[in-house]
Amino acid sequence: MDKNWSDMNKEMQALLSKKATFPEGIEKLLALRKNVFEQITQIVMTFPKEAFYQMPFAGADGYHSKTLAYSIWHIFRIEDIVAHEMIAGDQQVLFAQGFLEKVRSPIITTGNELAGEEIAEFSRQLNVKELYHYAQAVMQSTDQILMGLDYTDLKRRFGDDMIEKLQKTGCVSEDENARWLIEYWCGKDVQGLIRMPFSRHWIMHVEAMRRIKNKLCSIARKGVDPIAYCGFSCNHCFLSAWCGSCRTAYNTCSFATIAPDGKCPNAVCCQAKGFDGCYECDMLETCEKGFYIPSNDGANAAKAQALYIRKHGKKEFLKVHDRLHQKYDFAKTQEILGQDIQKGLRILEEN
Repeated sequence: MDKNWSDMNKEMQALLSKKATFPEGIEKLLALRKNVFEQITQIVMTFPKEAFYQMPFAGADGYHSKTLAYSIWHIFRIEDIVAHEMIAGDQQVLFAQGFLEKVRSPIITTGNELAGEEIAEFSRQLNVKELYHYAQAVMQSTDQILMGLDYTDLKRRFGDDMIEKLQKTGCVSEDENARWLIEYWCGKDVQGLIRMPFSRHWIMHVEAMRRIKNKLCSIARKGVDPIAYCGFSCNHCFLSAWCGSCRTAYNTCSFATIAPDGKCPNAVCCQAKGFDGCYECDMLETCEKGFYIPSNDGANAAKAQALYIRKHGKKEFLKVHDRLHQKYDFAKTQEILGQDIQKGLRILEEN
């Protein structure tokens, strides 16, 4: 489990258990949910459509055997049902805000009954952007419910009448892989539901989504030029397992994830000018686009590497990078090359 998320989750659980710290516990829970949801946002905003129905771990034992789209649907269908049918006693977001039609889902269930190719086919049918908007709406509505809870609400339990109510909604399949959910939920009090659907359940599935996306990135990078447009070596980047390279549709480098269209400005500029990389541009030294923005502490180190490629070529650049990693223990090249372009170039040439 992600250490930061795990620590936040443990702290939140401890705070919720005491009346005096209950409000702080709710705040910690909301912060945890916001933090985890940011990972979903990055995936949706930067990955291509086909990524959401791929199953790189098909047949494996675990949540990572599913798809990215299925994972999002499953997380937020469960939360929508539990938060609104059980705790708030009002209408689910899926129906109240017309998301069933927008998402184009063929089912209203949690998806537990689906397996193998059924999951992939289900995922192909979904409108991923609307699915993301649905997830946002569910999260926001649940956050409002959570903020309205009192410490005394934590021990509220659910009886046979709730079991019957949930069965009538048809939101949980009668398949043996799904029907257990209703009794599982109704066997918990509100605090127990907070522990699973609203926090730990998120963490488990989003961590599985990380594994899926990392594998898809690895597959995408096979046979692709390992030099990024800006001059970085994808083979040596500390995010190499996380990013599929700016030369593929799985570009999740740091500047792609913050760009409105999910594309790094350096890559967009090079493609528009027909350049293999920024090292072919005579504006390199003064460029302030993307990774070269002055506020980025790695801007000049990146330019030093691009200059080295211009002078010595990609093969030599990869070799010198290998030697740097053998000689020094570092994650980011600016730790070794520093903040001066020419000094950084000299360091590369001396190694």
